[in-house]
Amino acid sequence: DLLEMVSKGGGENAILRHTQRNKKLFVRERLKLLLDDESFLELSPLAGLSLPYGDVPAAGCLTGIGKICGVWCVFTANDATVKGGTIYPIGVKKQLRAQEIALQNRLCSVYLVDSGGAFLPLQSELFPDKLHGGRVFYNEAIMSAMRIPQVAVVCGSCVAGGAYLPTMAEEAVIIDKIGTLFLAGPPLVKAATGEDVCPEDLGGARLHSKVSGCSDHFAPSEKEAYECIRNVISTLNYDPLPEEVVEHDSPLFSSDELLGLAPRDYRCTLPVKLILSRLMDGSRFQEFKANYGTTLVTGFGHVEGHLVGVVANNGELSHDASLKGSHFVQLCSQRSVPILFFQNTAPHTAQPTSISQAHSNRLKAQASMMAAVACAAVPKITIVIGGCYGNESYVMCGRSFSPNFLFLWPNARVALVDSRHFSTAPQAGDSDCTGDESELKHLKENVFNTLVFSRLEEESSAFYSSARLWDDGVILPQNTRKV
Repeated sequence: DLLEMVSKGGGENAILRHTQRNKKLFVRERLKLLLDDESFLELSPLAGLSLPYGDVPAAGCLTGIGKICGVWCVFTANDATVKGGTIYPIGVKKQLRAQEIALQNRLCSVYLVDSGGAFLPLQSELFPDKLHGGRVFYNEAIMSAMRIPQVAVVCGSCVAGGAYLPTMAEEAVIIDKIGTLFLAGPPLVKAATGEDVCPEDLGGARLHSKVSGCSDHFAPSEKEAYECIRNVISTLNYDPLPEEVVEHDSPLFSSDELLGLAPRDYRCTLPVKLILSRLMDGSRFQEFKANYGTTLVTGFGHVEGHLVGVVANNGELSHDASLKGSHFVQLCSQRSVPILFFQNTAPHTAQPTSISQAHSNRLKAQASMMAAVACAAVPKITIVIGGCYGNESYVMCGRSFSPNFLFLWPNARVALVDSRHFSTAPQAGDSDCTGDESELKHLKENVFNTLVFSRLEEESSAFYSSARLWDDGVILPQNTRKV
């Protein structure tokens, strides 16, 4: 339901204004004309959802991965039905994440620009800092220097910061009558100089194609613009990852059964191998150290014909399990095998744990596995299938350990501790206080625990996480293999 809502952009009225009055294609129609087929992996579609930016329904831009002329590309496309494509802080974060993926995987970047620039009331949250808006342009230059292509289409009004995105690209197409490019539009010109000027004269397609040279290609229509950009990509001489057709078996069990296997509670006894058997080709899995450290499952298998190493939680991450995980991750790194992490970690208890030799040994073993995960020079993809709690989430390649991609199932929980530990308060009888003082203390403890529990419940949901771009999206369990 949330994905359906977000796919409608700024709503029906905004789409009508965009398509009928302004004669522009909706952003998803643009992608259909640009991509080889309609299937693409949309990144963080729920980013910005219900964040405190007024009535903005989403980040105001789509980011994703798809093929154009057989070349894998990362695209960023402004959705002008959301506040005219104006950039909010979460939108900047989303663009930077798309560029990070392009840089890490050496994928061509395509920008469909239709943006009113920065949302000025929030300028302090999206302009001045190192990882704010200006970093997008810096990244464009750095990637071009690394021979990672950058191409753009000016398919609407591109104002202020929105004007630099296409001009920093190596090749840009601008569309007649609807594409404009300027630092300040006609209203600001009028306010500053008193001069009346139309958008076409100030920064239209003909001006930038014939006079300024800001655009490299002139397109009479949107359809011709996307044909042009496809032609540009076909001449890039860039295909760093040629696709081999690899025959593979489907799992022996239906992926739809993952809906019933998604853990609702980390304390459940459901063996993680039941999940793996619905993800691996032919349900085949060559387990590593099967009888040692059994609360972590490690081994090799294939997904869609691609060899991967699997590291999957199967209970609390013990000392032996951590040593086993460290060993296996190092093997994958040595053999250049990508690693899939399936996270369902045990949370810390709210009460302090007593210091013991066993506890200290487990910490040291987990630290060793953390180091192995951080230093493994292979692609890493993390799927949170249940709980993502505390330091065990780091050991299992959480966001701060920079997996190439991180996805959540809808049932996932992301938090330092499990909110269920705060659902009960200490009994008043445990206190040395008497009478009214005891009752007052008991009341305060209950109020505090209720507030903490309520806040943790809200903030640990998969949707709270995804709205803040702590991941690359919430995915349905049955789509995991495809993603």
